[in-house]
Amino acid sequence: MKRFLSAKDLKVKRKQTIYAVIGVIVIIAVYLILTHKPKPVPELPIVHATPALRQDVEIYGEYVGRVRAQQFVEVRARVEGFLEQMLFEEGTQVKRNQVLFIINQDQYLAKVDKARAQLKKDEATARKAERDLNRIRPLYEQNAASQLDLDNATAAYETAVASVGMSQADLDQAEQELGYTVVRSPISGQISERHVDLGTLVGTSGKSLLATIVKSDTVLIDFSMTALDYLKSKERNIIIGQKDSTRSWQPTVTITLPDNSVYPYKGLVDFAEPQVDPKTGTFSVRAEMNNPEHVLLPGQFTKVKLLLDVRENATVVPQKALIIEKGGAYIFVMRRDSTAEKRFIELGPEIGNNVVVERGLTPGEMIVDEGYHKLAPGVKMRIGEIVENEKTDE
Repeated sequence: MKRFLSAKDLKVKRKQTIYAVIGVIVIIAVYLILTHKPKPVPELPIVHATPALRQDVEIYGEYVGRVRAQQFVEVRARVEGFLEQMLFEEGTQVKRNQVLFIINQDQYLAKVDKARAQLKKDEATARKAERDLNRIRPLYEQNAASQLDLDNATAAYETAVASVGMSQADLDQAEQELGYTVVRSPISGQISERHVDLGTLVGTSGKSLLATIVKSDTVLIDFSMTALDYLKSKERNIIIGQKDSTRSWQPTVTITLPDNSVYPYKGLVDFAEPQVDPKTGTFSVRAEMNNPEHVLLPGQFTKVKLLLDVRENATVVPQKALIIEKGGAYIFVMRRDSTAEKRFIELGPEIGNNVVVERGLTPGEMIVDEGYHKLAPGVKMRIGEIVENEKTDE
């Protein structure tokens, strides 16, 4: 016989079943909670960004230059004779008109004496001819002398006057040659060693070069520029070798000494050759520079750094932020919402580790200069510290 459960037993059994189901559900829920892995949230790429700067950019050109004396004068004997005296110390500073050499004067003193005596003789002849003419003229007016007598007296007087002039010129020339026996310094500067010994015949038949004098308180720096440099300057309305009072700067020159130190004085370009050498494709440029301590020696080679241009209020970015491809150069700009924008730009001259941006960028915009390899247009980013291995991956 089947046994029927009572209502009470059914109620108890139903509760047990419910409790069992709830227990299973709880166990499953706890299991799922414990074993569930949350969906990973993608990390934003970490980059380093810097603002585009606005600054005055100085553009330089570097060349090889040579120092040249402002004045280089050869002291030569202008008359022939034996060198008797040297009145200076070799390698020292001499002054303008200082006596340097004395050439034997005997023959030139004799020429002066002879020319002076001839002048006195001709002057005496001229005075006599004048007296004769003064006597003949009144006699001719009284018909006591002929026309021939008057013409002869006039011709004699005029010849005597001409002879006086010739003798005076001979005396001047003789005195001038005598003066040439005293050789003076034509300029102030540093004199070289003597090129001839005392007792040597100098002048026309002998050696005429006695010494050289260099004026180097101010020196000239010669260097060559390419035609391309000229064209680039021309595009900016800058003419090398010409001063422009409308500019706030001038093309100054700085030079480096052999010990790699920078010379404390700056020079100014004052001349540029008006034509290009077809053999080298360059044109010569000259700058003038003070040399009060005579540190710069004529003939010395040196490195020349020339200020070619100043870009005022130029936009500048680091070179490491540039990405170069066939279509041109671009950078990643960080927008205000921290998303990346691929921006093509027009580049200007390079200055050290930076480069001028001619077009396509506004000063103050944030430029990604590290970590841009992780970016694509529209990708969000965040600024942070980039570890060394990330830099290496770039």
